Amino acid sequence: MRRSTDRILTTHTGSLPRPSELVELMFAKEEGSPIDERLLAETVRRAVGDVVERQHEIGVDVVSDGEMSKPSYATYVTDRLTGFEGESTLPQLRDMSDFPDTAGLWFGDPGVQRLNQSRPACNGPVAPKDDQAVATDLENFRTALEGVDTGGAFITAASPGLISMFLGNTYYGTEEEFLRAVAAAMKPEYEAIAAAGFILQLDCPDLAMSRHREFADQPLSEFRDYVRLHIEVLNEAVAAIPPSRMRMHLCWGNYPGPHHRDVPLADIVDLVLAARPATLVFEASNPRHEHEWTVWERVELPEEKLLVPGVVGTMTNYIEHPDLVAQRIVRLAKIVGRERVLAGSDCGFGTFVGLSLVPPPVAWAKLGSLVEGARIASEELW
Repeated sequence: MRRSTDRILTTHTGSLPRPSELVELMFAKEEGSPIDERLLAETVRRAVGDVVERQHEIGVDVVSDGEMSKPSYATYVTDRLTGFEGESTLPQLRDMSDFPDTAGLWFGDPGVQRLNQSRPACNGPVAPKDDQAVATDLENFRTALEGVDTGGAFITAASPGLISMFLGNTYYGTEEEFLRAVAAAMKPEYEAIAAAGFILQLDCPDLAMSRHREFADQPLSEFRDYVRLHIEVLNEAVAAIPPSRMRMHLCWGNYPGPHHRDVPLADIVDLVLAARPATLVFEASNPRHEHEWTVWERVELPEEKLLVPGVVGTMTNYIEHPDLVAQRIVRLAKIVGRERVLAGSDCGFGTFVGLSLVPPPVAWAKLGSLVEGARIASEELW
């Protein structure tokens, strides 16, 4: 990742709105309907090209392929790994359990409903199954970037802990055994992304979101042990990749719940900073976590680390004013140093195919406000 040497660079969290024709094809495939695989492949290629061009036009510096080929940032792995043919149980989100009327906002969304109907669990040995899928992703992205001047390009990948949390396990005897099997199976994908010259983003909501899911009734110490294990396994899986070629996304759950049970950043930040990726992408604009910029006043940020705070939200249709975006950037830059801050989004705008909580035109407008806010912040900081 480049540092913000002469201005605040901009990026986002990876997933972006998919075109309607791609959504329809992906829905059909997920539901088991017959589709033209060549048409799907061509639609994905075209979508990657369009989403790279759109990011460039808006002025985003560090761009992604928008996760166009993936039905979701987590479940895509079931097409690439063996062992996922069981049935997962729906997650118990303690914040929504406290306020049951909020659940309909999330579980009633068509994209989420389809996702939950096809959420598999591990019921057999996990191993690589399709190494061509990541190769196709890399080629599509490489082609889309030809002739496009960017400040960097990244591709997301599910971390071992995300897969463990999101899909579940009915085969391996322990969490650690499952994690290590998943890590070994995903390692070739991680290394392929880095070897192709792209920045690898590891999505790690397990490091925060699991607190109000699996560990809602457990002491913080037990949750920290869980996080420590997940980071240990993650570090081993990416041991061959330079930290500067990786970024990690920390997330409390990209869903419209109360989030009043989210674990405070201060309770896990020491563990999170022990992860090998040099860049931390994290929620910093939503009402539950915006105040946590003060954590960085009390934490010594390792010299090699960069921060990508979310300065626009992904669960609200409010389009942030550029001046507010600039304020969010400036206050953190004045703490850790302007060159160590890039501006990003709280989470993805296309986390699941068909998710419609933030319509595509609004999502793109938010990214435009992000870019303008970064310009305003740069004028103040430089």
